[in-house]
Amino acid sequence: MSTALIRSDARLLVPALMFIALVVAAVASLGTPLITSVATTFHVSLGSAQWTLTIALLSGAVATPVLGRLGAGRHRRATILATLAIVVVGSALTVLPLPFAWLLAGRAAQGIGLGLTALMMGVARDHLPEERSAATIALISVVSVIGVGVGYPLAALLAEFGGPRAAYGLGLLVTAIAFVTAWRSMPAAPEGRSAHVNVAGALVLAGGLLLVLFLAGERSLWSRHLAVAVILAVAAALLLCVWTVSELRTKTPLVDVRAVRHPAVAGANIAMFAGGIGMYLLLTLITRYAQTPHSAGYGFGLTTFVAGLVLIPFSVLGFVAGKLTPRVRTRITGPLLLAGSAAIVGGGFVLFATARSNLAELLAAMGVLGFGVGGFSAAMPGVILAVTPKSETSSAMSFNYVVRSVGYSLGSAIGGLILAAGTGPSHLFPDDSAYTTAALVGIGAMAITTLTSLTLARRRPSDTHP
Repeated sequence: MSTALIRSDARLLVPALMFIALVVAAVASLGTPLITSVATTFHVSLGSAQWTLTIALLSGAVATPVLGRLGAGRHRRATILATLAIVVVGSALTVLPLPFAWLLAGRAAQGIGLGLTALMMGVARDHLPEERSAATIALISVVSVIGVGVGYPLAALLAEFGGPRAAYGLGLLVTAIAFVTAWRSMPAAPEGRSAHVNVAGALVLAGGLLLVLFLAGERSLWSRHLAVAVILAVAAALLLCVWTVSELRTKTPLVDVRAVRHPAVAGANIAMFAGGIGMYLLLTLITRYAQTPHSAGYGFGLTTFVAGLVLIPFSVLGFVAGKLTPRVRTRITGPLLLAGSAAIVGGGFVLFATARSNLAELLAAMGVLGFGVGGFSAAMPGVILAVTPKSETSSAMSFNYVVRSVGYSLGSAIGGLILAAGTGPSHLFPDDSAYTTAALVGIGAMAITTLTSLTLARRRPSDTHP
């Protein structure tokens, strides 16, 4: 890449990468505030409407490693454009006056876009100067998380006035803009790269992930049909074990499992898994608590739109942390940043557990969560990419995002199980103490994340290079 190209195109490329990552994250999160509205509009149960969120997460988790492998080859630009085209078509299906099944199909297509985040990182690493690419990759990671805070209040506001199709219409508009942006700005991948997708491995991984995320989303299955849930859990474990063995033996792995076994990468992924559970747990606890009516003896009875505004501190402080992290990274190692950020999220749990009697305290807890999540998300790519070849950037980060998706899903499931256990037989809402119990579990998850990161930080610098 010439100096002239760097100077002229970098100014356009960086905002394009950020915008695309933000759009796919925000659009995938549109299901969260629209569940009740979808149930009313399409005359389905709340459990069925919940699948408008679940199916996007499922398709994203399955598509991410496949897109990550395709993004490692010479057809990365075509992969990005084709994926965004699928997202646009899916967005159109959510807007058209079609039956509920077509809405689910559209949401599944939108979820595939979640796999683009890792590809945006690969583009940044290949086509920007090293210092600029590191900061850009950190911010791409952050906006992929805080996108939920951007999409939630806008979707809720549109749904209040025009129903769920109006909110999904916003998704169609921004995804169409993202496609045009990618068409005009995405450069071709460097020459000499190739990427072969192990189709059999992709199918086995998809099956394992589908079972894991299905079991995390269907909480009632564990209470009503425990034997079936256990059988499915064993099947998921077996599929993932078979996939791991096949990846080690094949010459064209979907994910370079040997690279994933590197202590720095393995430690980062363990931290991401435990941290993902805790981070998403606190996010769901705060939003659910804020919407609980006063008749429950606690809560603030906020509407969906106002509850969405509670996420603003999360997004704002998350972005601030993302901007600060690359500067702090010059003085503090990546693993220590992960540990510090995890400790901050743990502080958010402590704040929520001990002080939630007024809305200002909830906003404070959400702000602390956002700052911790922003710092954690910004530091994570640097830890992994420090021991990853440029050509494997998309693949390595896509695996990390699969781990994050599973952690988020389990965090949501754990929160639901704890609150369900704390709900009396004749009560609609859980006892206030159930939220304290869930917060204590979250503190434990973040303690594991902090300790894992500190263990990673104690490794000698020479140990963190391949």
